[in-house]
Amino acid sequence: MDVTIVIPTFNEGPNVAELIRRIGAATTGHDARILFVDDSTDDTPAMVRRAAATSTVPVRLIHRDVAVGGLSGAVLEGLAASSSEWCVVMDGDLQHPPELIPVLLASGVEQIADIVVASRHLDGGSSLGLDNPLRRLVSSSTTALTRAMFPVKLRNVTDPMTGFFAVRRSAVDIGSLRPRGFKILLEILARNTLTVVEEPFVFGKRVAGDSKADLRQGIRFVTQLGALRFGRLSGFAAVGAAGALANLAIMGGLQALGVWYLGAAIVAATVTIIGNFLLLELLVFHDLRAGGRNVWARFAQSVAFNGIETTVRTALLWVIVETFPVPSLLVQAVLIATGFVLRFLYHSRIVYRPARTTAPHPSVSAPLSASSLDDVQRQAGPA
Repeated sequence: MDVTIVIPTFNEGPNVAELIRRIGAATTGHDARILFVDDSTDDTPAMVRRAAATSTVPVRLIHRDVAVGGLSGAVLEGLAASSSEWCVVMDGDLQHPPELIPVLLASGVEQIADIVVASRHLDGGSSLGLDNPLRRLVSSSTTALTRAMFPVKLRNVTDPMTGFFAVRRSAVDIGSLRPRGFKILLEILARNTLTVVEEPFVFGKRVAGDSKADLRQGIRFVTQLGALRFGRLSGFAAVGAAGALANLAIMGGLQALGVWYLGAAIVAATVTIIGNFLLLELLVFHDLRAGGRNVWARFAQSVAFNGIETTVRTALLWVIVETFPVPSLLVQAVLIATGFVLRFLYHSRIVYRPARTTAPHPSVSAPLSASSLDDVQRQAGPA
């Protein structure tokens, strides 16, 4: 079997040697190679090189100085750099047993599948390797939520949150993926029409290193769900709603302290304009930040538009409140809602407009630069 094992890593050095050894033993008889896509800030790349020197399978390393797209972006870069018929994606912390790799590949071939998911939720599988009962509860809850939001796409998938799967490389449109956070399987399944089968596996205990799951990853996961289900507009709406509530809360609080309603509106707008920009950068348009404009240019464009919109909105607020006997907070809420569509169009088409590309097909990826590819293969040839 022609297969590349794609392993995204972030400070996983102590696991590398054992992981490579076990993959080598598990893939005997296959035309296999290992591809690490590394975002580490420690000595993990050096440990990969050291282990590669004695590996029974070719090992290749892509070290990224800028971790675009997080773990999902690393997997996407690995898939794009591979020319194998099959790719197996797995974590670098030894919680995914390499011994299951030939099982996933055989299942894919025998059942003519596009993707084979290693599931913790089939009979014979288990998620006991998660650190504690709270993490297991969060995992099962997010799985239930995800399957509820994608009942058709995930009808044959019991574990869309797993990071362990085998995929037929030609079945996935790489150009359609929008990596964010660490749930790349959900991204692949939601944006492609694939034949899916599953195999049970026991999620093992972490051997070394720390879990990368945190509040930020949780927020990105929720944003990913919304973007996949409803498009980018949903994330923009969520940020806008949060900004609107903050705006009204700040304005109401200042008025309660005796501040004139127009002064309160200006302070509230200033705070929420800056806060909204930061949230848009982090959660909604993070994958478009490399479109050719630096952060300060984006900030200037965003603040300028929002400043003009706020000035017009405040002027209208004054005219309406002084002319008609209506509550100022109600008028402010209506005006904020009215400007939502204009703000979305402006930010999508101007501030975060994607750079044009001359690629002949959306699935054709740009070649990796020599400076970004540290090839430690023991034999020549692409991954």
